Amino acid sequence: FAHSFAGQGGCVDKEKQGIHHEDMALKTAAQYFGEELMPLMGISGAIALIAPTESVKLEARQMYQDFNYVMADNGWVHLEFESDSITLEDLRRFREYEAATSRAHKVAVTTCVICSSRVERLKTELAEGINVYRVRAIRMQDQDADHVFSQLKEKQERGEKLQKADLVPLLLTPLMSGRLSVEDRIVKSLKILQKEESAVTELEMEKMQAVLYTFADKFLNARELERVKEMIAMTRLGKMLVEDGFKQGVERGIEQGIGQGMERGIALTKRILRLSASGCAPEQIARDCGIGLKEVNHILKEDDEL
Repeated sequence: FAHSFAGQGGCVDKEKQGIHHEDMALKTAAQYFGEELMPLMGISGAIALIAPTESVKLEARQMYQDFNYVMADNGWVHLEFESDSITLEDLRRFREYEAATSRAHKVAVTTCVICSSRVERLKTELAEGINVYRVRAIRMQDQDADHVFSQLKEKQERGEKLQKADLVPLLLTPLMSGRLSVEDRIVKSLKILQKEESAVTELEMEKMQAVLYTFADKFLNARELERVKEMIAMTRLGKMLVEDGFKQGVERGIEQGIGQGMERGIALTKRILRLSASGCAPEQIARDCGIGLKEVNHILKEDDEL
């Protein structure tokens, strides 16, 4: 369940951006996307399995995709996340993913791009030579996140007990239109889920929180993501991630030197120092590594003191 971060630019190749954590949150989100959210986004068909997301080419260049699913008809659905408009370079990248995956696994692949961009007309076709390549753009700008929040508030004020069906639409509010920013929608949704923990099982709640974290990871900048991480840290999922060495893996690896946290922390520290030595600013390093600016500065300060 390796994943990629879909931010633009950076000091490293786009396909190599971020640290492909294979953490519990994104594994859980991949499962929940397939089970609950894909039908709500209009992607038809029954999922049989979660499919691999990593393709290795002859030059040993690894291509990390977001989510892949094996469908009941044996075709694959490939999901990508984009916070900006879809560019021609994005389409070339998606086409390369599809070609490598199709050849390696001998399957038909359909790429769906989940996009939070407000651009009216998204590029979904790439015509080169005699070939035309297409992706399916999925966004929910015609749905109003404010309306979702308002409906839940009205039910709560009437004293009605919220059910799972009431809470699931919260997970798609980052893709909808509305007065609130994507960051505020994610934070507000997390607060509602925390308040309504009794509406679903603990496992279901972890899955819902994981999906919102995934959207934050894909669509927010480093500063905005830090705020969401603070929210996640107070949840059951956050505690699980800390134990898994994800959120605080760097500190645990450096200060405590134990277990998985140490392994991930050392690898991340080396990456940060290497990027810094190549001239990258701390803000850029945070974006490329998918962690907070505070963590980057902490590691750079530790290195200076050695």
